[in-house]
Amino acid sequence: MYERDQGANVSHRKQSGDEKAMSDLREHAEDIHEQFSDHLEIDVDDVESRLSNLVDEYRVPVDEARRSVTNHYLDEAGLERDALGGGGGGGSELIAVGDIDEDEAWHTVEAKLVDLWEPRSDSIAQVGLLGDESGTIKFVKWAESDLQELKEGAVYRLGNVVTDEYEGRFSVKLNSTTTIEELDEDIEVGDDAEEIEGALVDIQSGSGLIKRCPEEDCTRVLQNGRCNEHGEVEGEFDLRIKGVIDDGLDAHEVIFNQEATEDVADITLEEAQEMAMDALDTEVVADEIADALLGKYYRVAGPVFGRYVLADEVEELAGPTDVEDTLIKARSI
Repeated sequence: MYERDQGANVSHRKQSGDEKAMSDLREHAEDIHEQFSDHLEIDVDDVESRLSNLVDEYRVPVDEARRSVTNHYLDEAGLERDALGGGGGGGSELIAVGDIDEDEAWHTVEAKLVDLWEPRSDSIAQVGLLGDESGTIKFVKWAESDLQELKEGAVYRLGNVVTDEYEGRFSVKLNSTTTIEELDEDIEVGDDAEEIEGALVDIQSGSGLIKRCPEEDCTRVLQNGRCNEHGEVEGEFDLRIKGVIDDGLDAHEVIFNQEATEDVADITLEEAQEMAMDALDTEVVADEIADALLGKYYRVAGPVFGRYVLADEVEELAGPTDVEDTLIKARSI
């Protein structure tokens, strides 16, 4: 009797889990349908079927499936992602700029316009730096968004901005759905820089020679030749290190951009490309960098974005070159 009841309970729990998953997919489908209701004649059932096919048949994570289906309808409607607004992701919540740690999320920020830069493209109306007590973040205002001009030194409440990420560094984009309210107050902008010293104990996946999306103002790293936003594209090569520095107390994830990677690894982007071509494998570059750098000590200084320290300043320190000795010494500090 117990075994039969236990089996029934397991079956009931599985059924409940399946029903919840179906309910979640339905909610995602309804959100996507609402996003495109002014642009396409689509059926909620069709949207749900596309999501279910990716999730159930191909085991794609729900968030990735939603992004893929959204991109499909964007292509069908001939729209840019910014035209949708709100991302269909549950609203635009107020967030400190230093807490932004997710790509393609929609938020509201209250921040001071710290600095304006010269736009490098006609598609950009304004570009610069926003800041609040938690730190600073780059912003881009698109020319086609037809938004009011922002003034340096002013404080704004910016609703419905979308986040972007490059080399672990996040930015926000103002689009046609963004609301702008100038606030009669001042904000003391915080310093989000950090300095760490320790042993480089790991070179993570995604290091070495990589390819980025070539589309204007899109710098996403390609996965199997595809950009999450623009689909299959001919990528442009870049060089980076995603490493872990152990200071003896904590492990810090650090990103070295192309310039910093070329400096510490003593290799240029062109040399890395030649190395990969000779080996017919881009992974050889990351392996070469790991062999050269693991076990060395570094002092790294730079801003913190999400979980990463961005290596704006790098100095090699004296220390053991053997990784095991380095770990022992680092943890004894």
